[in-house]
Amino acid sequence: MQFDERIRRELEELRSIDRFRVIPDIGGRGGNQITVDGQELLNLSSNDYLGLGDDRALLAGFAEEFSASGYAMTSSSSRLLTGNHPLYDQLEGALAALYGREAALVFNSGYHANIGIIPALSNRHDLVLSDRLNHASIIDGLLIAEARHQRYRHGDYDHLEELLAGARESCRQIFIVSESVFSMDGDLADLRRLVALKKEYGAMLVIDEAHGVGVFGERGLGLCEAEGVVGEIDIITGTFGKALASTGAYAIMSSLKREYLVNTMRPFIFTTALPPAILAWTLRTLKRQTSMQRERKALLELAAELRLSLARRGLEVRGESHIVPVIAGGNDRAVAMAAKLREAGILALPVRPPTVPENSARIRISLRSTLSWEEISRIPELVAG
Repeated sequence: MQFDERIRRELEELRSIDRFRVIPDIGGRGGNQITVDGQELLNLSSNDYLGLGDDRALLAGFAEEFSASGYAMTSSSSRLLTGNHPLYDQLEGALAALYGREAALVFNSGYHANIGIIPALSNRHDLVLSDRLNHASIIDGLLIAEARHQRYRHGDYDHLEELLAGARESCRQIFIVSESVFSMDGDLADLRRLVALKKEYGAMLVIDEAHGVGVFGERGLGLCEAEGVVGEIDIITGTFGKALASTGAYAIMSSLKREYLVNTMRPFIFTTALPPAILAWTLRTLKRQTSMQRERKALLELAAELRLSLARRGLEVRGESHIVPVIAGGNDRAVAMAAKLREAGILALPVRPPTVPENSARIRISLRSTLSWEEISRIPELVAG
């Protein structure tokens, strides 16, 4: 009873500071609309950046393929037992070919990738330097790893270089870990500077492209493709669960590193493999998105127009991508902004600490290439009022 009372008090405290979370009732959805708790809303909280999840022609083609193929809905075991369906080889081969690299390895989720790769590759003699605003899954991976870790100030590469210089002689290996497109601020890492620092200090560079894949690059391979540094990054991770409208994740790397992860990475070894049906759908969406240059351009132009309109109304807006955060500051203001948008039929959820730093609660607007300016043009007036 003492335990129950303690956690009850903690939940009440979360309610009092507008941090209490409730799982929503999500009903039917289609296109840019979503039904939440019985209310139909314009969906600005989806990571389906290219609208592939609602592409009826793509879904119809897959349904026909699925019906004819007899794909199983479960793998029933890990890949190292009986779960390594031939579609895994096809998917990993397609990824390696697209990136022009030796090898790829598919995981069940981006979270699995981020809590497994660094702990597998490092030990107590190593150091991991991580951007302060990296995703929670990366932070959890640092906490699991035996290696010591330090977090450099967000986007402050001079600070990163200070840490690199100070640790060069005392560590077996230094790892630099960063997102490419930061999920909460929507800003971009300076990948060319990171590559230069990696080379100068002999570090290993790991870049998480979860929010870059599908949106940046001629073939949607992410910011690393757009910046021309695909071959300079030791490990590139990406997810299928956002712009690619599927589930799972992957890492691009050398064949040697792939072999080592297969033998040492616990979330890979001790997890039931993805179902063949999912692998087949991912192959289809991966191929489709490589030719969606027009949609990528439209998405980034729409985001730039919204960001400019919000700034003109005196609102603090961050980033330079398809993720448009409007900074509210206090939790109560962010919740009030979200409520006002919802009253107007728009779903843009508030993001509060500990997901973001204290006093930087915000509305996080995630745009899709299928949206038009007419659908979102009233947002600046609504949140500024």
